[in-house]
Amino acid sequence: MGALVRRLETERDRWFLWLPVLYGCGAGLYFRQLAEPPLALALMPVPIALVCWLLLKRGTFAVSAASVFLAMTLGFAAAKLRTAWVTAPVLERSLNLVSVSGWVELVEPRAGRGQRITLRVAEMRGIAPERRPYRIRVRTLVTHGALKPGDPIRLRATLAPPAIPALPGAFDFARQAFFQRIGGVGYTLSKPELDETIGPSPIALRFEAQVTRLRQAISARVREALPGERGALADAMITGERGGISEATNDAYRDSGLFHILSISGLHMTVMAGTVFLALRFALAAIPAIALRFAVKKWSAVAATLAALGYLMISGGAFATVRAWVMISIMFLAILLDRPALALRNVAVSALIILLVLPESLLDVGFQMSFAAVVSLVAAYEAYGRWRSENRQGPTERGPITGAVLLLGAIVATTLIASAAVAPFAAYHFHKSQQYAVLANLIAIPVCNVIVMPGVLATLVAMPLGLESLPLWVMAIGLDVMNWVAVKVAALPGAVGRIPAIPQSAFLLMAMGGLWLCIWQTRWRLLGIAAIAAGVAISPTLARPDILVGRDGQVLAVRGKDGHLAALGPRNTWFELGRWLEHDGDMRLPRDITADQKGFRCDAGGCIARAGNVQVSLVRGSSALADDCRQAGLLILTLPRPVACRTAAPTIDLYALRDEGTHAIYIEGERLRVVTVAQMRGERPWTATRNRQATAARSATNQTASRTGSRIGMFASPYDLLGDDLRRRPEIEDDDEDDQQAR
Repeated sequence: MGALVRRLETERDRWFLWLPVLYGCGAGLYFRQLAEPPLALALMPVPIALVCWLLLKRGTFAVSAASVFLAMTLGFAAAKLRTAWVTAPVLERSLNLVSVSGWVELVEPRAGRGQRITLRVAEMRGIAPERRPYRIRVRTLVTHGALKPGDPIRLRATLAPPAIPALPGAFDFARQAFFQRIGGVGYTLSKPELDETIGPSPIALRFEAQVTRLRQAISARVREALPGERGALADAMITGERGGISEATNDAYRDSGLFHILSISGLHMTVMAGTVFLALRFALAAIPAIALRFAVKKWSAVAATLAALGYLMISGGAFATVRAWVMISIMFLAILLDRPALALRNVAVSALIILLVLPESLLDVGFQMSFAAVVSLVAAYEAYGRWRSENRQGPTERGPITGAVLLLGAIVATTLIASAAVAPFAAYHFHKSQQYAVLANLIAIPVCNVIVMPGVLATLVAMPLGLESLPLWVMAIGLDVMNWVAVKVAALPGAVGRIPAIPQSAFLLMAMGGLWLCIWQTRWRLLGIAAIAAGVAISPTLARPDILVGRDGQVLAVRGKDGHLAALGPRNTWFELGRWLEHDGDMRLPRDITADQKGFRCDAGGCIARAGNVQVSLVRGSSALADDCRQAGLLILTLPRPVACRTAAPTIDLYALRDEGTHAIYIEGERLRVVTVAQMRGERPWTATRNRQATAARSATNQTASRTGSRIGMFASPYDLLGDDLRRRPEIEDDDEDDQQAR
């Protein structure tokens, strides 16, 4: 114990860097709970930990342990308070063509046709005020150019609660929507109409609307000067609006490892603010009367901070952009305080501020990946600086060729370090790897830094004078080069690889090992390499489901003898099936594996397949129900389980699927282990609506059966028993997957 205390003491200056990590661990522990902790229980450990920390003797291992406990309890309590703060009503069931009025918060164009509207709800017909969602997100099929943020509108929309995970343990869009206070998602077939009767919009929304209208005006000017795909890309770089980019272009950037360029984040904010800082500092330094009397470096830092704030507002204030602005601002603040700008302490302060305000950002893949990249790059920069200092290597004279080689080497090293840092996160969240990302970034990043981003700055400066055409033309040259790189690299053989899902323990080992390696400075930091290696070693050990059942029994997948999934399901289940294939590390598309129904024998009454030694029977009608009830090793019913169906085999009926979500079944010898989405989500505020919806469905079914005087018997149809609202399941197009990858 004494050796550990001495080791910690030698790295006292690095202790602070662990504060956001420990705080985040506490927040993560809160989100990992399967039941919502009471408020008093969540807050109680904080004063206990604080008292222990104050009473214990300084410089002992006990006080270090108390510090760790205090940081974690603060994170846990903050996450609980944040959840209580944002709690808002969520739709309990699907609503068909409901009349909604409210104020437009955001209008996002979609590639091809239509828009996505985020609406602050004022009224919703048939829904009491206390059960009315705070905001909804609606997809339109037609673009309405006159629609502006802040407009009071009325529309008729088909809405549903936010989507639950596609399989146990997958990304939970409902949780993300909960913290955004989005209580319903859906689509509208009608044109939104202005509705002045709901009154003026809230003051905060009015300010946001003015900024958003400015963004829309900038977008219109950009698209007028650069029509087509180039205009959409330029708009994405300037205002952050990516909705106009075609899916083919998105795929090319994604598969080549350049998708991060299309999302305004750290790279763009750094180049933008850095260009302002360097240009202004150079200009002021050229004036001796100013340079000799004033701290022009600090003046430049203030101007760059304000420029970054303006870019943040113009770019829409997306979460990734806010995060980048916080980090940039802290680094410029360090310059004002005569401290090193590129330091892990500044990165730690940035992470801590974000987690203090938004603890749920810990679960955001963009937060994780951006900080992983920044921490690794700054740690490498610090290590290189220490190496130069120890070897007493000062600046040397370099020729243009040497300088170019060193610049190229720096770009390659930066790309390799950042790619290695974010690789575990990409594998865990997206199950993908871009094999030629280094090659693509090696060409595209210099073009982005030297041509595109300075073009963005010049465009914003020239636009008030009506002179934006020239900088946009120069910017378009850079965009053409980046497009060419993205398309060519994405088309290379094996450009994209699929990675099967890895255990959470492996992911945590790699993440914590990376932090251990980057934060500590003495030799024991090398233990982080051992943790990373252990995480890599156990990555392939995650058991894959042998059978997957989802979407009311419409979609079913079984694992064949070759180890791959065979599946069947209609087109409206392909999104769900696509997530299953990604989780499995399978490169095939849903339409490819459902076309021939390989592995299934189907007739009008249902389908039969084999998974290992288990016969799986999917029952859709009554013709073979009696035989299936006797012979099936696993019985799946698209109707409530009939009383007359007596079987010892595990049975999944319509009720179970609606109540529990997707079922993942693992064959373990003679035993079947079933894991459901509901089991993995637990009883949390963002799952409560799903539980109430399931109860409502069961109640509606029972009431209908009682009203018709019938019993749920052998030949009952679930669609005859369910009410109209539950029978109509709107197929909501979910555009948020791209947003997650971009961040």
